[in-house]
Amino acid sequence: MRVVADENIPYVREAFAEFGEVVTLPGRTVSARDLGGADLLLVRSITRVDAALLDGTAVKFVATATIGTDHVDLPYLQGRGIGFSSAPGCNANSVADYVSAALLLLAEKHGLDLSDMSLGVVGVGNVGRRVAARGRALGMNLVLNDPPLAETTCEPVYRPISEVQACDVITFHVPMEKSGPYPTHHLCNAEFLAALKPGVIIFNTSRGAVIDNIALLDALNSGHVRAAVLDVWEGEPNVNADLLAKVDLASPHIAGYSFDGKVNGTQQIYDATCRHFGRAASWNPQALLPTPECPLIALSPPYSDAVAKCVRAVYDIRDDDARMRRTLELPTEDHGAYFDRLRKEYPRRREFKNTRVTLTAPDDAVARQLTGLGFQVEVT
Repeated sequence: MRVVADENIPYVREAFAEFGEVVTLPGRTVSARDLGGADLLLVRSITRVDAALLDGTAVKFVATATIGTDHVDLPYLQGRGIGFSSAPGCNANSVADYVSAALLLLAEKHGLDLSDMSLGVVGVGNVGRRVAARGRALGMNLVLNDPPLAETTCEPVYRPISEVQACDVITFHVPMEKSGPYPTHHLCNAEFLAALKPGVIIFNTSRGAVIDNIALLDALNSGHVRAAVLDVWEGEPNVNADLLAKVDLASPHIAGYSFDGKVNGTQQIYDATCRHFGRAASWNPQALLPTPECPLIALSPPYSDAVAKCVRAVYDIRDDDARMRRTLELPTEDHGAYFDRLRKEYPRRREFKNTRVTLTAPDDAVARQLTGLGFQVEVT
């Protein structure tokens, strides 16, 4: 077999070598010409998979090492009899780490007490559930919104969007749907923003066009929206420079880019490929994972700001923001290439779960928060 893969899928050569020749290419430039003789195509969200790419090829199976599938024409694959798999939930902890770090930084910057604030979570799938759990660990009052889940489960925990609009912080974790019963394209538009309480904080780590970026810029300029944290942007890899300059925290679609999350994605698409072709799965990446850069944090009283300090020791989100803001120093025509380079060269980030925190004196509140954020905690 011949495997064509995005060059930024970690360990893709090691995982798929057993299937045959593995050719890696930049994901944004993969074309039909590259797929001559290919049986497997492995992509990320930057590769559009449709008739224009696959007509005339012999590709039998497509896998995306991502949660989202809006870049894949699924009806086309089904019509052609081409197998498909994604990697649902592979980077959910990574996104939850990102949102946790951003919440704590904004609380510090704006003098906020998160335990006095409400968090509206729009989309309560693999990612949204974990983000909600982090908000709960930080003492926030949760309001969950997920119309498809509300319809299928009839659970009262899923609240109408009007209740989310009354929250202090709103975070989006939805797929991109331009049609159907629950469209999400420009879900957060000018009308949605106008209905929010003054001083609201907006997060988006799902898909850029879930938020009307022009409408958000207007709301930030007017002061109706206090702050915004954007990891995803309309028009990626080219972003609105005025909006970039205005948001509190910016990053180049890397919330889910922890090394653990990316390797989980590789593992999931490898396992799915094995199932599709009736092979026994044998590859396991655990032995390949490097030692975390911050395996241990030792804390002693007083524990003031201990949670924020632990988070920052493992993942300082300010570094991502600083790198992203350098976009504004470049000519406009270079913005897209720089965005892609930031993603390709993203530093290895490990998840909170890999770090053990020791407390020299017991503190139930601190231990509960750290555990809720994913850290391993023990009293020594």
